[in-house]
Amino acid sequence: MERKQDIAYQLELFFNGAGNAVHPSSDSEVVSGAEGAKVQQGGLAGEQRRALMHGLMEVVCAEENMQRAYKQVKRNKGVSGIDGMEVGEYAEWYTRNGDTLRHLLLSGSYMPQGVKTVEIPKPNGGVRRLGIPTVIDRVIQQAIAQVLSPIYERTFSGCSYGFRLGRSAQQAVRKASEYVSEGRRIVVDIDLKNFFDVVNHDRLMHRLSETIGDKVLLKVIRRYLQSGIMINGVMSQRTEGTPQGSPLSPLLSNIVLDELDKELERRGHHFVRYADDCNIFVRSQKAGERVLQSISNFIEGKLKLKVNTEKSKVCFSRETKFLGYTIQLDGTLTISWASIKRFKEKIRTLTRRNCGRSLEQIICELNPALRGWLTYYKEAKCATLVRNLDSWIRRKLRCIRLKQCKRVYSLQQFLERQGVRKWQSWIFALSGKGWWRKSGTPQAHEAMGTVWFNELGLYSLSLNYEALHH
Repeated sequence: MERKQDIAYQLELFFNGAGNAVHPSSDSEVVSGAEGAKVQQGGLAGEQRRALMHGLMEVVCAEENMQRAYKQVKRNKGVSGIDGMEVGEYAEWYTRNGDTLRHLLLSGSYMPQGVKTVEIPKPNGGVRRLGIPTVIDRVIQQAIAQVLSPIYERTFSGCSYGFRLGRSAQQAVRKASEYVSEGRRIVVDIDLKNFFDVVNHDRLMHRLSETIGDKVLLKVIRRYLQSGIMINGVMSQRTEGTPQGSPLSPLLSNIVLDELDKELERRGHHFVRYADDCNIFVRSQKAGERVLQSISNFIEGKLKLKVNTEKSKVCFSRETKFLGYTIQLDGTLTISWASIKRFKEKIRTLTRRNCGRSLEQIICELNPALRGWLTYYKEAKCATLVRNLDSWIRRKLRCIRLKQCKRVYSLQQFLERQGVRKWQSWIFALSGKGWWRKSGTPQAHEAMGTVWFNELGLYSLSLNYEALHH
């Protein structure tokens, strides 16, 4: 108990001393207080700060921290790793093996298991490789992230928004919109090539060792970086990169790219970064081209990362997209065409006519997708778009319901029950038009109007958009 209190005291010293000396802001680092002045003058050296960070592994392994980590992993759900253990099986395993696991971690003897790799297609072509650690390793990595995140969060740039507590993509696009509305209409869109796959392990470990004095913790992190990856049943060693999809990866990526943030701040640039998506806002094309060249040299020369020259560009804000949004020249946020196209493709998948499900089941599956999409794009000015999408979605659902009637008599009876006059329902039922054309007729609209869909519980994009912007 005394040792744990000592570690907690060390963390408190770090936060109230070195940690609180630097507070991130939207434009630059703001140093406040006498202690902050000492840091800027070199009064509190890096070695002294590192000394405060000994014994962190005991904080990571504390029962309360491990339990909180497991609850977070359980909330995230996810599939099993290479060992086949499901998330729900971990609690029983930990009851039997928790003491052994803690001993291995504290002694530095713990060896992470390999990472199962799956490939998912990217929206713009190619594949994204995701790593799936075992449940045990996910819990340990989450426990490490919970301890390290508060330490590093205090030093991160105010212009960084990705994977940070209390920050979101919506805040990032709002800030970008502010820059454009101020007259910085030219965007330097820097695309990092396979960022998570090419992170230099030695540079990352050096960055970590500048703050963390616990060698056991550093050893465990190094082993996670170098843990094997399994592709199609074959295990291979990783020499660079961090497994995208692991709980620790977001924090490590922010630590790597924090150097870029600090360099951009030092040069006085106006920028917004979300994970590896970085946009710099300038006033002229010439300035943008100069910035792209100099920052690319810094990224490749200093950070040892690769810039995708084919996708990186300098252009007007409306000619590119940022986190699925397009920023018009007056700063107005709209939804990019690529995002709209992906959304409509998802709706088509969920509303296939030959799916063999009831309309109620389809609506239940559709609603979370609609709600999530609108929640993400709530910052966009898109009242007309959401009305048109609502109309298109209702027509697709009408098409499904009409096809489910199958026979002419069943179709006529359904329409008549819905209030369509008998002679009109017979004309409709006997029509030789296809299902899609029938779904757009006045009879179909009368039988299955907006009120009917509301009663079925269909999520309305337009009504909820108005409520969000009221």
